[in-house]
Amino acid sequence: MYESELKEIRRRLRLSMNGAVSASMRAQGVDYKVNFGVLLAHLKELASLYVKDAGLAEALWQTDTRELKILATILYPPEQFTPERAEAWTAAVRHQEIAEQYCINLLQELPFALELAGRWIDAEEEYAAVVGYTLYARLFTKGGVFPPEKLPEEAAHFLQSARTALLGGISRRQRAALLALKRYGRQSGEQQAAVLNVLSDFQASGDAGKREFYSDLLFEFEYYQS
Repeated sequence: MYESELKEIRRRLRLSMNGAVSASMRAQGVDYKVNFGVLLAHLKELASLYVKDAGLAEALWQTDTRELKILATILYPPEQFTPERAEAWTAAVRHQEIAEQYCINLLQELPFALELAGRWIDAEEEYAAVVGYTLYARLFTKGGVFPPEKLPEEAAHFLQSARTALLGGISRRQRAALLALKRYGRQSGEQQAAVLNVLSDFQASGDAGKREFYSDLLFEFEYYQS
């Protein structure tokens, strides 16, 4: 149904392809099936030429092409993106960059975003958890907070899940959890204290990695207090 649009978008991408960027990504282990190396700024310009359309976004998302997946996250109307579609799309995420763009361009605009993030951080699939923590980080950066009626339970769940992620060894999940903790702590002195408290045993741990996590968070919070 959207074959002509897909063909035209691919044509435009080929005209803007950047082999150096694509090669650099591959050298860093970022391996897409198809990667034109088009910069994000140009993808946003390209997206502006099209009306947001759920069907077109679905067609773009079904491809295994970096640029088309990113365009899908920009062109899907947030008001039409259901929790069911969110679950299906999140299950298909296989790259850190796609997780980030998915959160920035689409997920953070959803009224049920906090609920999704809280569910996904406990996912067994690593990229689903990465999406969950990345979404939390975006929402906290925007000033998002846990609903007052659910604050104690949801805040405790987030902090304990992030602590578990940090205990799990170096991984994408771990890095995403650390970022979410930083963004959460930035919101207030009370939340900074909560983060440091849940990781208090890291400060004097015999594990250098744990001490580094604690020091990294402490430095972050002291910087944003100054």
